[in-house]
Amino acid sequence: MEGIFDMTKKPFVDFQGKKVLVSGASSGFGRAICIELSRRGAGLILLGRNEAQLRITAEQVESDDVHLLKLDLTAFSEIYPHIKAISEANGRIYGFCHSAGVVETRPMNAIRIEGLRQMLDVNYLAGIELARAVCRRDVMTEDGGSILFISSVYSHAGAAGQTGYCGSKGALNAAARAMAIELARRRIRVNTLSPGLVRTTMTDEAFSKLSVEQRQKIEDAHPLGIGTPEDVARAAAFMLAPQNRWITGADLVLDGGYLAQ
Repeated sequence: MEGIFDMTKKPFVDFQGKKVLVSGASSGFGRAICIELSRRGAGLILLGRNEAQLRITAEQVESDDVHLLKLDLTAFSEIYPHIKAISEANGRIYGFCHSAGVVETRPMNAIRIEGLRQMLDVNYLAGIELARAVCRRDVMTEDGGSILFISSVYSHAGAAGQTGYCGSKGALNAAARAMAIELARRRIRVNTLSPGLVRTTMTDEAFSKLSVEQRQKIEDAHPLGIGTPEDVARAAAFMLAPQNRWITGADLVLDGGYLAQ
């Protein structure tokens, strides 16, 4: 047992010398993931549309190696040139976490093609294009890397009003498995993380419109209660970590027991 509690030893999840790009870094999961990765020694590229919010994230992380990338993810043709430019200026990228996402809740009879397209564009297509750009041989570190898509428990379980969102996240999970097989020969790992209900500003706003009974019913569906962005961030750091070299094509469900019922 000697040495197990030796705090001078290198931590298991360690990103020293590694740079990670995080989309959706301006708030929610993305911001929490950036903070957690910085505590593990990662250099960061914070990607989002709101520069003011990206700067707030940059002030909260514990790293001096931080770069902001303001980018509209639906402008697909601009993704690779920007990724290439920032990697040339600041060093090759080891990891990418696609945390950006949008959701539109609508019953079947009110679904709009525009809403479906927006969710597919941001949740799925932008994630694939960002991964494609990061995985370029002139961008990613030469000894391989790690890709993580933030999916959802709704990629596994249906929910009323979530046809488009469930579809976009299910597509992401399926694509990640295919990418994991294709990129394994280059030692690039590809995984997904599927959180259940997590308390964020967005969910707090949604909860405020529900009755006490409705809120309690949702909470009761999660045996360990509702999660926090920090719960997701810790799991994301684990899945992205260079030390986990044998995990690829996997989906880690993080839902407080929601799917176990």
